[in-house]
Amino acid sequence: MAAARKYPVGPLEYLRRWQMQAWLAAVGLFLYVPLIALMAFSFNDSRRNIVWKGFTLKYYDKAFHDASLIEAFGNSMTIAAVSTVVSLILGAMVALVLWRFRFPGKTVLDGALALPIVVPEICMGVAMLVFFARVMPWPQGLVWPLNLGAIIISHISFSFPFVAVVVRARMASFNREMEEAARDLGAGEWRTIVDVILPHMAPSLVAGALLAFTLSLDDFVITFFTAGPDTVTFPVKVYSMVRFSVTPEVNAASTILIVLTVILTAVALRLQGDPAVTAGHAPAADKS
Repeated sequence: MAAARKYPVGPLEYLRRWQMQAWLAAVGLFLYVPLIALMAFSFNDSRRNIVWKGFTLKYYDKAFHDASLIEAFGNSMTIAAVSTVVSLILGAMVALVLWRFRFPGKTVLDGALALPIVVPEICMGVAMLVFFARVMPWPQGLVWPLNLGAIIISHISFSFPFVAVVVRARMASFNREMEEAARDLGAGEWRTIVDVILPHMAPSLVAGALLAFTLSLDDFVITFFTAGPDTVTFPVKVYSMVRFSVTPEVNAASTILIVLTVILTAVALRLQGDPAVTAGHAPAADKS
């Protein structure tokens, strides 16, 4: 046979068509070239970003020695960590209830759970501003980290629905016969949850936690509306730096946030493992 035989492109083999390949390349350039340019100019040895003068790391050194920037980064990490833990617990509990039980008002609860996901973030920010200004005013001048309470509550309100959606999707592949088998063997309600349901839920818990952490760490709009005068987070700090001019310090700070987000996303994808295992169908063992 001929070593290389060219088969015609099938009607559903879209990725083998040059038009689709060109379109994917154009979309990739549109999405990633601005980010790559920002990261490249963070190493520019010039105060003017439009002129390349040479390679330098001094702006990263300035960023890591900027006390206000470090404080803002510490605030963001604290807010993200606390909101992730609470969002993970609430999201897992809500997902388990919606998956396992039937009760009056379930449809209403399911729809209300989707509101923080579909509502524009600017609306959520204004709503939180009104809530903490009129309904439940958060005290000012509290010690750290209590001064972050309003932001943490706001982040939990829009983060835990994402966790619930991820966990609920995972539980759709759960084999209820495993739970029945555990009950037949004498396991109680709590024992069944710990030994049977939680292990199946674990990949979605990891993915949901990292998703909530990334959303909280990157959030600007809701944080901008709920942060007090003595509270600054990393995205808000970067925004305040951009208001004066886009300098290499701004690029360096933005690059740090981008790299951290990419690392967290990569970890989430890695911990989810093989798609077949995640879906509840482990690959068959090799019999050869």
